[in-house]
Amino acid sequence: MKISTLALVAAFAVVAAGCGGGNQSSGTPVGQGTPLGKNAAGELSYQSTGDSTGALPGITVMGTGSAKAVPDVSDWSFGVQADAKTASAALKEASQATSRILDALRGAGVAKGDLRTEQVSLYPQMSNDGRDVVGYTASSSVQATVHEVAEAGSVVDAAVAAGANQVSGPMLRVADSQAQYREAVNAALDDARARAEAIAAKAGVKLGAPVAIIENGGGFPVPVYDRAVAGAAEMPIEPGTREISASLTVTFAIS
Repeated sequence: MKISTLALVAAFAVVAAGCGGGNQSSGTPVGQGTPLGKNAAGELSYQSTGDSTGALPGITVMGTGSAKAVPDVSDWSFGVQADAKTASAALKEASQATSRILDALRGAGVAKGDLRTEQVSLYPQMSNDGRDVVGYTASSSVQATVHEVAEAGSVVDAAVAAGANQVSGPMLRVADSQAQYREAVNAALDDARARAEAIAAKAGVKLGAPVAIIENGGGFPVPVYDRAVAGAAEMPIEPGTREISASLTVTFAIS
């Protein structure tokens, strides 16, 4: 009777070690591992001899690719700064100047939905000894999105003529870069295969199909700001080209 009970406990311990509550790291399937003996509770324990990292067999490489795109949108910032003896007077002057700038931008063809206020600020002007407030400075700026890069020069001139005394831009970008990004992804996959083939040839193995692909994200065109030289009629704006990149981590099967 005692022998049968021990046999039943041992069998139950092997099954429990194999199941492990559904977590492979907490137990070893039946038929794998090296017995270490029994613990204080009389249960059998095993030491795993398999790979528990979960890594896929094969060659893992990172591939990169890129595609060129021509920016077709430019963003500009137009601001105004006003000084006055009182805070209300400074704000009023800045507000009136901003309204004139907005009207000029709309007159230059910028849609209402492409105009937005960036910031409004007010701060005191102090005397030389720092004890008294001698005036106030108010500033306000708006951002304008120009969908035709070639028209950006006339938009800038209109804003400056309306009173903008702070101008920055352009921030050049591509409105829709999905097609170029797909091209970059294709190039990244080709690059990954070329790298894996070189490794496989050196290792003397045959490269198979991809078994895992991880998209590491892409580098969409980085907005580029150039300081505007305002005041010149029909200021020329050259969009140039921007690079869109993609990166993939690919695991290829080997045999």
